[in-house]
Amino acid sequence: MARSCHYRVVWSRSLVTRCRAVVLPRFGAPEVLQLRDDVDVPQLKPRDVLVRTRAVSVNPLDTRMRAGYGRSIFEPLLPLILGRDVSGEVAAVGHKVRSLAVGQQVFGALHPTAVRGTYSDYAVLCEEQLIPKPDLISHVEASAIPFAALTAWRALKGTARIAEGQRVLVIGGGGAVGFAAIQMAAANCCHVVTTCGGQSTARALAAGAEQAVDYTTEDIELAIKGKFDAVLDTIGASETERIGVSFLRRGGHYMTLQGEAASLSDRYGIAIGLPMATAILLKKQFQYRYSHGIEYWWTYMRADPDGLHEIRGLCERGKLSIPVDKTFPILQVKEAHEAKDKRLIPGKVVLELD
Repeated sequence: MARSCHYRVVWSRSLVTRCRAVVLPRFGAPEVLQLRDDVDVPQLKPRDVLVRTRAVSVNPLDTRMRAGYGRSIFEPLLPLILGRDVSGEVAAVGHKVRSLAVGQQVFGALHPTAVRGTYSDYAVLCEEQLIPKPDLISHVEASAIPFAALTAWRALKGTARIAEGQRVLVIGGGGAVGFAAIQMAAANCCHVVTTCGGQSTARALAAGAEQAVDYTTEDIELAIKGKFDAVLDTIGASETERIGVSFLRRGGHYMTLQGEAASLSDRYGIAIGLPMATAILLKKQFQYRYSHGIEYWWTYMRADPDGLHEIRGLCERGKLSIPVDKTFPILQVKEAHEAKDKRLIPGKVVLELD
């Protein structure tokens, strides 16, 4: 498909007014995704940055949103542009941006509720959502990191505030968030144990886990010994919650990625679903604090300059990476989503934009 970009000049800087992007006009299977050439690029706000996209990763949130997850929030806002991670070059900046300059190589991630995502030749992010890309990694490698790593960072550093010598259990260490959490906890000199599938145990051990339990062949509760200061549950099933809570010592933190706010809002509408989700969370927090003496949290990704700074530093020192299993050109975005839906590719998938 031919590319079409139109420009205007503001303050002697070229700003794109329209460009190519993958648009989600309605929820459904991968076939609903449309690659369009004439998608508007919004005017930059004072702290916005226009990024010429080179690579974006396909996150589970992308495929779930495409299928209708979060429809109570996003349906009135259709059409959407999917995508959260991005790696590319700064094409233009708002007049209050101070930390980044045109031409700089950057990577970062949007908030989960962003309507205009990164599946686009040009993405718009706030200054605090971006940081210079380490020179030692490619755009493809960089694009796989921010969203997953920031999710792990918020749980381990923002919520549990892990410290040297503590024990951390990562339930589901084979996925991108879990794998990032293993490396992050290990880099903070914690003792890390994880559960994962047999195909991921060697990778988890190489990333810094002291023990990697294959949940498909081992009894987790028998294989893992001792108590933990923090448990990050990337699976979020009732059984993994029960197991995770049972492994915590008093004062520990249980954090799950599977909060119920979006699912309840989709089922009952925002007016009923959000208060219901809040009530469920508060009830669980009170119950677990009383019965087990632990803190219970639903954790979500959010942009954090401190988190991005630490993540960049870990990448530069070779202590944080997320392997990319396959890349697709943006023209094959439907095929990429189909491969993830059918679980044909277990690891990270990245879309490249030429």
